[in-house]
Amino acid sequence: MSIVISSSITFAADDKQKAAAVTDEDGKYFDADGNPTFKLQDDGTVDWYTFSGYRRYHSDCHTCHGPDGMGSSYAPALVNSLKTMDYATFLSIVAEGRKNVGGGKENVMPAFGNNKNVYCYMDDIYIYLRARAVDGIPRGRPPKKADKPQAAKDQEASCMGS
Repeated sequence: MSIVISSSITFAADDKQKAAAVTDEDGKYFDADGNPTFKLQDDGTVDWYTFSGYRRYHSDCHTCHGPDGMGSSYAPALVNSLKTMDYATFLSIVAEGRKNVGGGKENVMPAFGNNKNVYCYMDDIYIYLRARAVDGIPRGRPPKKADKPQAAKDQEASCMGS
């Protein structure tokens, strides 16, 4: 399945096959194109970054975008948006914000590039929402999580300035 954005640009919709983890760098998984992705074990254990993304999403994003990325009357369902949004676009919108005007309605996504509680965890949030978008994980708090890798601890300390 592909989505036509304009007459000259077509993006393939994300799905479980495209989102499949093919490499692992210290507990962080990447797809064949090098984009961050999730890893679900047979026993239901999610990788650390998916779990962290769930926590970070529900601390800063769900008030507008609804629980589990399902949307609200105020902001769109990110589980739908991430089906056709690439990683770089996601990072740009979260960092810089976005304003849409149409149909007599204005929607504004504020910039979070200066909010360390979001900025330092943008990959985690992306990974969680990607897992939700391709039906890789169900709604709700993941019941089991992998341990926090040292690389995640180091990145967090570096970004948060501790």
